[in-house]
Amino acid sequence: MTDGQLQHLENISKHIEVLLHASEAPLTAQALKKHLSLSTKELQQALTLLQQRLDAGVLHLHETASGYRLQIADDYSRLIQRIFPQRQERLSQALLETLSVIAYKQPVTRGDIEQVRGVTLSSNILRQLFDKGWIIEKGYKDTLGRPALLHTTPQFLDAFGLSHLDELPPLPNMDAIRALP
Repeated sequence: MTDGQLQHLENISKHIEVLLHASEAPLTAQALKKHLSLSTKELQQALTLLQQRLDAGVLHLHETASGYRLQIADDYSRLIQRIFPQRQERLSQALLETLSVIAYKQPVTRGDIEQVRGVTLSSNILRQLFDKGWIIEKGYKDTLGRPALLHTTPQFLDAFGLSHLDELPPLPNMDAIRALP
């Protein structure tokens, strides 16, 4: 790569950084390519340069399901929480269990969730998940009553810092756990 090409890519990486700083939401690769008139190869090269430049600082380039965003390194979370204390939202165990069933087993129905959890599912828990934008109804199961099929959304992935569902931690081997003394 010539010095001129490298300088051009460095300028593109700076433009990407500016857009990510200015944006309230993650920016998709498609949006970045469109706004900066880039090819896929140019975008990838510029993102690599941006990440290399950011590695020396406190920000990281993070890709989520909704696109790219700049994020403060985890090493500084205690400092931020001390200086800017915020009431951290507590998610109930029932909500997390319900969300886990949906994330790992989707598409699922309310009945499927109740069967896995072994308890009746509160409408309030589903409402909270819908209100957060973490789940959606997408289609209906072809059975009696045609129950709605529940799926997670890109907002769910963003909230948990994931790009894809395959980044979820693996489920534990329950047989091995049950065999423990």
